[in-house]
Amino acid sequence: MSKTYLSTSSVIPKGETRLLHTHDRSESSASERTILARLILQDDFESEDPFDELRGLAETAGTTVMATIFQKREHPDQTTYLGKGKVQELKGLIEMHDADMVVFDNDLNPAQTRNLEKALNTKVLDRTELILDIFASNAQTHESRLAVELAQLEYSLPRLKRMWTHLSRQTMGVGMRGPGEKQLEVDRRLAEKRVHDLKQELAKVERRKEREVASRRGMYSVSLAGYTNAGKSTLMNALTDAGVEAVDKLFATLDTRTRRWMLPGWGPVLLSDTVGFIRDLPHRLIASFRATLEETRQADLLLHVADASNPNVLQQISSVYKVLKEIGIEEKDTLLVLNKVDREGAPERAEMIKARYPNAIGISAKSGLGLQQFGLAVSDALTKHFAELEVRLPLDDGKTQAWLSHNAEIISKQYNDDHALVHCRMPTSMAGKLASQGFDVRVIAGKLPISAEHRNPDRATFLPADDASNTATPEAGVGEVA
Repeated sequence: MSKTYLSTSSVIPKGETRLLHTHDRSESSASERTILARLILQDDFESEDPFDELRGLAETAGTTVMATIFQKREHPDQTTYLGKGKVQELKGLIEMHDADMVVFDNDLNPAQTRNLEKALNTKVLDRTELILDIFASNAQTHESRLAVELAQLEYSLPRLKRMWTHLSRQTMGVGMRGPGEKQLEVDRRLAEKRVHDLKQELAKVERRKEREVASRRGMYSVSLAGYTNAGKSTLMNALTDAGVEAVDKLFATLDTRTRRWMLPGWGPVLLSDTVGFIRDLPHRLIASFRATLEETRQADLLLHVADASNPNVLQQISSVYKVLKEIGIEEKDTLLVLNKVDREGAPERAEMIKARYPNAIGISAKSGLGLQQFGLAVSDALTKHFAELEVRLPLDDGKTQAWLSHNAEIISKQYNDDHALVHCRMPTSMAGKLASQGFDVRVIAGKLPISAEHRNPDRATFLPADDASNTATPEAGVGEVA
């Protein structure tokens, strides 16, 4: 499991209690007996089981959940997050079940974590630290390991002080600093340098990823996004025979996988699967995984996969849209895909979701139910913003042919005695600009913008003019999708 990259293994002074060993932040949370705790505030979402998601996270991390406890308050307690009476009740649960750890479904500040560990005499983890632990155990590639290490270090930096508390207790003379304070400064300096190095290395990975995605310009790309464990990897296997791991486990996929998909009614496209999202996904992870999410940012179409069998699916859909907004791709064309509709209760839930999202498509990636209709819906979604054209050009018009090669997918070229016929596919906005400039264009599939179909030809919009006299200013609205 995870390592917190900061040592707390110095010699424990004589007389120290077991508390220090129990709170070693470098220890994994695997195989520990755990109590789950949650503070529910007024605006928090409440499901039938308030610990459904946290229990899944804890079990994914390898812990054994012994009991749960929650409290409803208007505001968290500044000292211990939970109220004093609830802290005592939690302490009783720990003693009853001989628990090794308490996991909160909230984010705690360093002081609250320290105060709780003191009051409970056991290790306390918050939601972010548990998710980081899971990511660390699932990271397989160099890129994802860098991202997880960066997120862990940035999380640990404000908490360094409490990790060296046992050494700072040694009494020293006036004007002398204890060895704990010295070690704290050394650790902080080393951690900050490592954070700087990781950010530089990840920036290189991100630039390389951008170049890699840009090099696939000739093919259109579709990216799977969605809540963790919604069935994205299972869907990718069903569509592409990719053979990627698809297990009933949170955050099983952390690395981007891209495969070729023969889309019915369209042709080959690139299909990508990447890390799943979750409610209150730590911002440090979002920032660290920017390179991994590059495929999603650059995709021509997003397929938002949701688990229709989950009672909290509407909240999960909202959480995914929130994360997409945080990474700056909320305005991308998106098709909502309701997976697992063949499970009990899912068909009724899917109909309820379609009342809010009318274009949603119901499927079962595991059984293949609805995949044919799904493929046609994806094809239609791509076609909606693309036009297939046949462009007739003079043989000596090399500039326009070069522009088409750069901005369109060339399907075929045919050269005759006095002209060339270029069969291509391009975004409707660019096709509209091409048609509005007077080129001989025949639409094979799709539609041109109305503004391009009903205006006088003008070749000065953006392609190089043949002579300086043709410099009329284009009318407003040229190239906009109707």
